[in-house]
Amino acid sequence: MDTITAICTALSPSGIGIIRVSGDDAVTITDKIFKGADKKKLAESESHTIHYGHIVDGDEIVDEVLVMLMKAPRSYTTEDVVEIDCHGGILVLKKVFNLIVANGARPSEPGEFTKRAFLNGRIDLTGAEAVMDLISAKSDLARKNSVTVLNGVLYKKIKSIREEILLSIARIEAALDDPEHMSLDGYEEELNENIKKIQADINVLIKSYDNGKIIKEGINTAIVGKPNAGKSSILNMFLNEERAIVTEIAGTTRDTLEESVNIGGITLNLIDTAGIRESDDLVEKIGIERSSKAIEKADLVLFVTDSSKDPDSEDDKIISMLGEKKTICLLNKQDLKQEMTVQEIKSHFEDIEIKPEFLKISASTGEGKEELIELIKGMFFNGDLSFNDEVMVSNLRQKNELIKANEALTKVMESIENGMPEDFLSIDLMSAYASLGEIIGEEVNDDLVDKIFSEFCMGK
Repeated sequence: MDTITAICTALSPSGIGIIRVSGDDAVTITDKIFKGADKKKLAESESHTIHYGHIVDGDEIVDEVLVMLMKAPRSYTTEDVVEIDCHGGILVLKKVFNLIVANGARPSEPGEFTKRAFLNGRIDLTGAEAVMDLISAKSDLARKNSVTVLNGVLYKKIKSIREEILLSIARIEAALDDPEHMSLDGYEEELNENIKKIQADINVLIKSYDNGKIIKEGINTAIVGKPNAGKSSILNMFLNEERAIVTEIAGTTRDTLEESVNIGGITLNLIDTAGIRESDDLVEKIGIERSSKAIEKADLVLFVTDSSKDPDSEDDKIISMLGEKKTICLLNKQDLKQEMTVQEIKSHFEDIEIKPEFLKISASTGEGKEELIELIKGMFFNGDLSFNDEVMVSNLRQKNELIKANEALTKVMESIENGMPEDFLSIDLMSAYASLGEIIGEEVNDDLVDKIFSEFCMGK
């Protein structure tokens, strides 16, 4: 393969900046611009060694550097890899990068180093996707799950299921090719039981997606309510800072305000919305429309009510917008004289199929904050945020392929029940086998590979 290079650290002033080079000519190209203090060429040096010296452009010293040498196949890409640790100035990084390109390397595409690791068989596709998940992890749970996938737990699980399916395919194909010596009499019942066991394993992975997605991306949480119910104060309470402007004037928040916060191991993607009410103000109406869209996209709705006032028709309008969303009704302003009771606001949810949780809270004093956090944990993780080695699928592409495999296996069972010929069974088994292969990259097409890695960051 040709030799690629990229600046792997952010282009901003910093203590150190790293440039990576990978490919057949990585060492040769670097030797053209690197002068080691020991005057020894990298090509003559042992792998996995670090060398002090200077990057030079002719007679000019560009930077004082450390060069890490990793020769094939013991590297991230399994190719010859050189990493140059420069001083972290934008100008010097660009200068060294341009020198490498001028001497024969080309700028890498996004994710191309990891793509080469995948194509060269060092990691499977789940491991490659886990690399990007690890980089973008928003919580310690997300990090742990990414490391688990990167270490091959999901790959081994999928591989094991595929082997079970392949054994069934081989049994059927062998009997069809040599019916005189191999019989399938009674095999349908055995196959049916095997598929039930396989589907049980697949269903565990499919069901893990909801929690896996939330661990990876966070809980999209819309804070909604009437104007001046205390929505912005709830946001500020979570952030422990005055992020949103809070006044006694109704309608202060006129657009959505988004912030992420990690609380008790959970990432909440908080959306403070404009107060929902009838309004002739054009700007406020736009804000209210965005509030409605925030509810539609939310995993969780925090419906904030002002407990110092009685519920009214505006509360009812918001309640009608909640649909089947997981909702916590917050009776805010508990530090004031109370007019609204839990029982009273509950009566307004009689026509709603999925009943919310109710919690008394005071955003101004912090009363009820810890109870709210525990309530959210219970709604999404059954109150248990402990992590073990059981992998959670957090990638929608992987979930969809698991569903396809499951559907194909269901067709096999239907064919058995309907007494279809064995070659029909083999076709659907192969379809399930291929869908699972898409997950780990053993059946994946080039276009999908390109799409997956195009979403990676440059230099990885």
